[in-house]
This record gives sequence, C-alpha cells and structure tokens, in this order.
Amino acid sequence: MTPRTSTPGRAPAAATGFLVGGAAGFLLTEAVAVLVGLALGEPLDVGGGGPLRAVLVAAVLLCALAGALVGLRRAGRPGPRPEGGS
Repeated sequence: MTPRTSTPGRAPAAATGFLVGGAAGFLLTEAVAVLVGLALGEPLDVGGGGPLRAVLVAAVLLCALAGALVGLRRAGRPGPRPEGGS
C-alpha cells in the first residue's frame, strides 16, 4: 500500500491553495480594516507594530494554511474524467 503523500498533484494543489488562501486572507483583513475605519471615522494604524499587526498577520497565515489544507483534500479526490477518457 502506498502512502497518501505519493498521490500525484498534491504538492501543486497545496501550493495553489496556500496562495489562494493567503490572498483571500489579505482581502479579508483589508475589508475588515476598511469597515472598522469607516465605523470609527479614522483609519487603523498598524505602523507601530504591536498586537494589532500580529492579529492581522496571523489571520492571513491561518487563511493560507486553510487554503493549503483544502487544496490537499481536493487533490486526493477523484475528479470528473475528461471527455473521451476511459
């Protein structure tokens, strides 16, 4: 029996999921920052570092890791066969 990690296409699927998840996390944090800025009347300031910057970076990384996991799970599933395939 071969291990699950030998399934072809798992590494590219994980990398693609990581990138897409990271991009989604970035858009999510930007959207939240805009909404909070509109609600407070002034933009969020993360230039000085601190806990707010750590939360934003952690959110992007968690979304990227979630995307990689989704990519790995989808790579292991049998997909639709192309037309004319057997």
